[in-house]
Amino acid sequence: MKLINSFGPNPRMVRMFMAERGIELATEEVDLLAGENRQAAYMARNPGAQMPALELDDGSVLAETTVMCEYLDETCPGQSMLGETVEERAKNRMWTRRVELNITENIYNAFRYSEGLELFKDRLHCLPEAADGLKAKAQGQLEWIDGLMASSDYVGGNSLSIADLVLYCCLDFAQGIGQPLNPDMKNLSAWFARIDQRPSAKSSLHPSSAAVGMKG
Repeated sequence: MKLINSFGPNPRMVRMFMAERGIELATEEVDLLAGENRQAAYMARNPGAQMPALELDDGSVLAETTVMCEYLDETCPGQSMLGETVEERAKNRMWTRRVELNITENIYNAFRYSEGLELFKDRLHCLPEAADGLKAKAQGQLEWIDGLMASSDYVGGNSLSIADLVLYCCLDFAQGIGQPLNPDMKNLSAWFARIDQRPSAKSSLHPSSAAVGMKG
């Protein structure tokens, strides 16, 4: 297998997952900031044009970050981060989906439509008029998560899961794009500080993060 890799919070999430699981793969670098992922050569392999992607041994390509992590979790030896039972795996997927739909997609799209508009306006259908509303919606959903985390160490429970990695990589990225975590959210802030101290948080940062000025 091979990880098709780049700068960005989504590729970072997969790298962080791999670090937590002790998985090492060969990598192929794609220049996301230059839009290489939107060129025909890459889109022939991954029509969705997202980064990252996972090239399997038969040459086929998997995309979608959580799908990639689930595939690696199920095919690589070591302690699963999905859960040991059907119920645990279902709950992990549920919380990951809630984080993605309610928080991270709103934060990312708000960035694409505002601070990142110059970068994305010729790549995506952008809606600048929606940016402020998406930021507000994300903040409201973060408040919801903050309240729930009064009684748990991690998102949706008391063990680290993919949902934690998805949310952490997004919030760390958001600090550099005008959407910082509100310090009044005490539970979420404490959770973020705990995740930020994990070795995988540092090792998963792309080498270009410092030069770009964003965590990805």
